[in-house]
Amino acid sequence: MAGSAEMASLEESFRKFAIYGDTKATGQEMNGKNWAKLCKDCKVSDGKSVTSTDVDIVFSKVKGKTARVINYEEFKKALEELAPKRFKDKSKEEAYEAICQLVAGKEPINVGVTKAKTVGAVERLTDTSKYTGSHKERFDESGKGKGKSGRENIVDTSGYVSAYKNAGTYDAKVKK
Repeated sequence: MAGSAEMASLEESFRKFAIYGDTKATGQEMNGKNWAKLCKDCKVSDGKSVTSTDVDIVFSKVKGKTARVINYEEFKKALEELAPKRFKDKSKEEAYEAICQLVAGKEPINVGVTKAKTVGAVERLTDTSKYTGSHKERFDESGKGKGKSGRENIVDTSGYVSAYKNAGTYDAKVKK
């Protein structure tokens, strides 16, 4: 078996992949999609000796009959199942050690994440210093949004129409 430090990093990798893409996940159980992602990202499935079909079959084999997820112990069993397929030239123990080294310490890779570009017209449209009218009120001097306070309509209960120049002078004109 592998060393305790390696097992700790293997369990840490399991937890990182288990919570990937699911805000409600606890990290105790991994679904099939995340298991397939782990195998792909950690180069367990190489497309020749271990295919995505093999990965799915092993997941189905180690999980409970009605379960949709695997726990850490079942995860280790799944790696044991894949190890001899991935490393055919090694003994069962050596293959398991090698597959654990592939997975240990890894975390999910975000491939194809789009980065925002501000060029040309987009740059002009997103420059808050050039905003006018009511839109200008939604941002402070640094260009950071004010949030809800920038969107709230503050009701004027003075009794005067907005932008009236002589607002508040009625009492001075009418003497009682």
